[in-house]
Amino acid sequence: MSEQHAVLHAPTYTLVNNQSGDSWELPVISGAMGPDVIDIRRLYAETGCFTFDPGYTSTASCESAITYIDGEKGILLHRGYSIEQLAAESDYLEVCYLLLNGELPDAGQKEEFVEGITYHTMLHEKLNQLFQGFPRDSHPMAIMCGVVGGLSAFYHDSLDIHDPNHRKLAIYRLIAKMPTIAACAYNYEQGQPFIYPRNNLGFAENFLHMMFATPCEDYEVSPTVARAMDRILILHADHEQNASTSTVRLAGSSMANPFACIAAGIASLWGPAHGGANEAVLNMLGEIGTKDQIPGFIRRAKDKNDPFRLMGFGHRVYKNYDPRAAILRESCHEVLEELGVENEPLLELAMELERIALSDDYFLERKLFPNVDFYSGIIYRAMGIPVSMFTMIFAMARVVGWIAQWNEMIQDPALKIGRPRQLFTGSQRSEFVPMEQRGKS
Repeated sequence: MSEQHAVLHAPTYTLVNNQSGDSWELPVISGAMGPDVIDIRRLYAETGCFTFDPGYTSTASCESAITYIDGEKGILLHRGYSIEQLAAESDYLEVCYLLLNGELPDAGQKEEFVEGITYHTMLHEKLNQLFQGFPRDSHPMAIMCGVVGGLSAFYHDSLDIHDPNHRKLAIYRLIAKMPTIAACAYNYEQGQPFIYPRNNLGFAENFLHMMFATPCEDYEVSPTVARAMDRILILHADHEQNASTSTVRLAGSSMANPFACIAAGIASLWGPAHGGANEAVLNMLGEIGTKDQIPGFIRRAKDKNDPFRLMGFGHRVYKNYDPRAAILRESCHEVLEELGVENEPLLELAMELERIALSDDYFLERKLFPNVDFYSGIIYRAMGIPVSMFTMIFAMARVVGWIAQWNEMIQDPALKIGRPRQLFTGSQRSEFVPMEQRGKS
């Protein structure tokens, strides 16, 4: 599909200083879709003022052609393709190719790309030893941060960010090795030996095999479960300029190597307000306990004076049903049926909470629908994946979005190092007082 570059729009916005009467014309830029943006790059030079936008809720931080979200309509597009189509018709590695290259691959391109990823899944044996330095009870995300950052010490042949071949090699390595790192972190925590990747297995299938197989016997991966995992990876592959992606771009703007940038993204994703939300869903369900307690917690969620919130409902961007949640809801019920865990109390509790919330006017009017974190946590639980691994799987999926955004940024001729400004509210001037005089009136 063809890409459209941002273009200057004819109308301008006029900024007026009510005290001096001075005015400035601010140009407007239009993208392919979505709101126009007011170009404020010359604002400080011409007015002496900064903008103030905590959380960057009204700020476009970059120009990108990768992912588009319309939160009001519940639309998510990757390179113009709807997430519904991709989840139904594609697989994770094909979506990776799309995000990286701008178009879906033909059969030959797909085969070459899959082979390139497959033959980079092994970890350096010395890198395997790095896991041994962590305490057994380390959170897997702590291990992933360290190991991914450590990749830059092992792969000096792919650190020149201005060399397209180096970037490609680093991209392949990151996508390929993340499932291996995640599975190793899990096995290390469990006291189990590392299971090496298998080149005859698909991407999601291989990850599940490395997670649950042992040297004593292979793990037969259910096609339904493998498909659900592949779909989870697709749905988490990229999501525009979220906190972790913005972290990767900010780190990358300093010309840091890609492994360091992705490690920074992993650290950002770890936060409970971002990638840890599906972990919070399971913790919330544990707090609710039983079905008969749901009405009481629903009442608490409606009480603005009660700090309790229903985790896994609503979204910062989507003011409609999260399109990823609608897809994952189907997979969720398929997995529960396949694995025969309909009678698992926590999962029954989640399904009942979903039913009640979707029939309650309070949540419907506020568009507080179950989001992708609600269903992914339930699926992981059904698969036997521990809560501590939830965010790590999110990182494993999102690495392609991070690295695609990083690669796009590095090739942008307008790239500048990220340097936000501030509204300073501290002391204007403090006079230094010698130690012997401090505390004396």
